[in-house]
Amino acid sequence: MTSATQSTIINGVNLSTEVAGVPLASYVLNASGPRCTSAEELKIVGESHSAAIMTKSCTILPREGNPEPRYQNLDLGSIQSMGLPNLGYKAYLEMIPTLKQHGKPVIVSVSGFSIEDNIEMVSAFQQSAVDLIEVNFSCPNIPGKAQVAYDFEQTEQALKAITALGDKPIGIKLAPYFDMSHFIAMADILKQYPVKFITCINSIGNSLVIDPETEQPIIKPKGGFGGLCGEYIKPVGLANVRAFRELLGDDVQIMGVGGINTGVDAFEYLLAGADAVQVATCFEKQGAACFERIETELAQFMAKKGYTSLEDAKGKLKPL
Repeated sequence: MTSATQSTIINGVNLSTEVAGVPLASYVLNASGPRCTSAEELKIVGESHSAAIMTKSCTILPREGNPEPRYQNLDLGSIQSMGLPNLGYKAYLEMIPTLKQHGKPVIVSVSGFSIEDNIEMVSAFQQSAVDLIEVNFSCPNIPGKAQVAYDFEQTEQALKAITALGDKPIGIKLAPYFDMSHFIAMADILKQYPVKFITCINSIGNSLVIDPETEQPIIKPKGGFGGLCGEYIKPVGLANVRAFRELLGDDVQIMGVGGINTGVDAFEYLLAGADAVQVATCFEKQGAACFERIETELAQFMAKKGYTSLEDAKGKLKPL
């Protein structure tokens, strides 16, 4: 576990939190996805105000990912079909001692193409100095590969295997759900295993953006189908966090992600019940300065309301 216990206090508001027993100095950290693939990129995250260092989702072997163009900015977000470009899990395993020198928690994201892949990678990281292991069950952009998070039987088999491999806290990155029966089914599975946190949501898969001038999709992989990200998906992210907070109680921590561009966005996730938030598209577009800006805006907004800690508002969405 990390020994970092410092807190970020701005305008009299304590933004420190914890996920699965791991203290975080602030509420805001980077999401697995943009700008976290190479050692150089992860160093920038480590030197930023991000409360932790989250790696790119890694696979057994290095991957170049999908063909270009595979990412395009949109007015309120982006669409992408990256295809998990990464250095392979052994490269991230080797980086961990260096990343730990930044004095903040290190979270590794793993995304195997089979239960056996995830067992191999989780086993290896269980023997490392990482603080948390986030298992990505929700990558929507691998041609021919289904999202585990939409296959409840496969989810249960995978959780049974990977939660028995060691004592480091395991979390699951979930796909967006749209039907209450799916929230209930997934929550019932999560309650059966020692899953310490969930991250929701990943991008909304199989979205399509068309350029009417060229009469073509704007990204190449999968005929233009890709993951929709950014402010477009915030209402879905908020709904997923809220639904799982109500279904899981306080036993499982939740990291919210999807459209967090301002401190007020982060506050909305706090009200919905998120224990921390991850920033992806905003980080991609604006760079590492976004973490400090978002946490400052969050503290200013909370101070205006008279709140002094995250607990004052966490999960306390008021009925209309």
